[in-house]
Amino acid sequence: MNGGDGGGVAAAPAGPPQPLDWKFSQVFGERTAGEEVQEVDIISAIEFDKTGDHLATGDRGGRVVLFERSDAKERGGNRRDLERMDYPSTRHPEFRYKTEFQSHEPEFDYLKSLEIEEKINKIRWCQTANGAVFLLSTNDKTIKFWKVQEKKVKKICETNADPLKAAANGSIASSSVSSSPKQHIANGGFLDQSYNCLKNDSSFPPGGISSLRLPVVVTSNETSLLARCRRIYAHAHDYHINSISNNSDGETFISADDLRINLWNLEVSNQSFNIVDVKPTNMEDLTEVITSAEFHPTHCNMLAYSSSKGSVRLIDLRQSALCDSHSKLFEEPEAPGSRSFFTEIIASISDIKFAKDGRHILSRDYMTLKLWDINMDSGPVATFQVHEYLRPKLCDLYENDSIFDKFECCLSGDGLRVATGSYSNLFRVFGCAASSTEATTLEASKHPMRRQVQTPSRTTSRSLSSSLSRVVKRGSESPGVDANGNSFDFTTKLLHLAWHPTENSIACAAANSLYMYNA
Repeated sequence: MNGGDGGGVAAAPAGPPQPLDWKFSQVFGERTAGEEVQEVDIISAIEFDKTGDHLATGDRGGRVVLFERSDAKERGGNRRDLERMDYPSTRHPEFRYKTEFQSHEPEFDYLKSLEIEEKINKIRWCQTANGAVFLLSTNDKTIKFWKVQEKKVKKICETNADPLKAAANGSIASSSVSSSPKQHIANGGFLDQSYNCLKNDSSFPPGGISSLRLPVVVTSNETSLLARCRRIYAHAHDYHINSISNNSDGETFISADDLRINLWNLEVSNQSFNIVDVKPTNMEDLTEVITSAEFHPTHCNMLAYSSSKGSVRLIDLRQSALCDSHSKLFEEPEAPGSRSFFTEIIASISDIKFAKDGRHILSRDYMTLKLWDINMDSGPVATFQVHEYLRPKLCDLYENDSIFDKFECCLSGDGLRVATGSYSNLFRVFGCAASSTEATTLEASKHPMRRQVQTPSRTTSRSLSSSLSRVVKRGSESPGVDANGNSFDFTTKLLHLAWHPTENSIACAAANSLYMYNA
């Protein structure tokens, strides 16, 4: 943020931005000591909208929970208006619970005898309109388009005339108010000894029924949030959906599974176009699968997708209808003599993200974060070591399936930092500016700071071996120790996190709890 302004004047003496001082901000759904976490409550997706005023989470129970920024109106005006006035904001984002709804239900595919989980895999915000927010959510097979809007609550008054209150207000004719109480009946009449309106002849008394009471619907000042499913995009994927991504044109989006990427129009739910298909004629020839896909943030014709072989492909929709051939390929050549049984497994990319300016792509494999410049496909411009201390434990990680965990990654809005999760509910923040050495490890708790580890952001195998030899040695001697000397737990993993689009604020999920930090 302040590192981007005036950088041309003081870039040389100032050097890289100082490491951020992260502080705990908020927690939603915090567990009490000894509380058992239900499987359906575990958070499986997190996403900020483009403004940063809304946050959505999805869980394994198929629910979507929305949060809204609570500090936006406290300064007496719209936040964007205040920014235009260059009013210095000292407040960090604070969020409050807004609403939740059941997005997906468990299903059963009778043709394939396959259970379809309700777990939310991804959430993406769409453009707002008329005070309503729109978002896409998906499980393994079905994508849904949701509209969430505030509606004024309509209440039903019991009657249009209450004799006791009306008499006090003087707003009802004296003929309808009697000094002697009369016994009213259900349909608004009353029992009168002189005339019973419920006689068998069903005739009305002379002059009509003066005390006829009808229900009245009134609109109150209270509002409630209503979530409505506008469209369902189904039956387009044979394999599990791993990604959805909105296009910058505001009209289309993509969905990706292991072998195909489909292009949808938001308005058309019964038709999609297959734009990438890596399925071989003979499935025995299958060597890699698609693991993640995302549209370019500003160019509506460009998108990137990653593979299980550790490569990222950039494709241009203008080239052909079926984009099986890529325009650029980003992959790091394998070091000679380094191949092992685990090489391909740990090379598989679990998540990719475009930087806000669209110039860089961040990819996360099991061991590292890599930052790629889309104009330079010879190799990553920076590599950040996340799990190097686990290299001696790869056998154990393979045995307990932890080596297949899919960690997400994110970039700051100014592009100066990147973040990703790890085990023991830890997440790491790295500085990616030139010559930055920022590498901060924090725990998802109310006391996040563990220790600030200073390691080179732009690493090579030679410099890396010297900076991490102590860690690897310690890991081999004490099998339950992480890079900071703390015991690590493979059962508690921080897979999902998101960076606020305009401020240094991170939301991350630890089981069923949503933690927020700012700097």
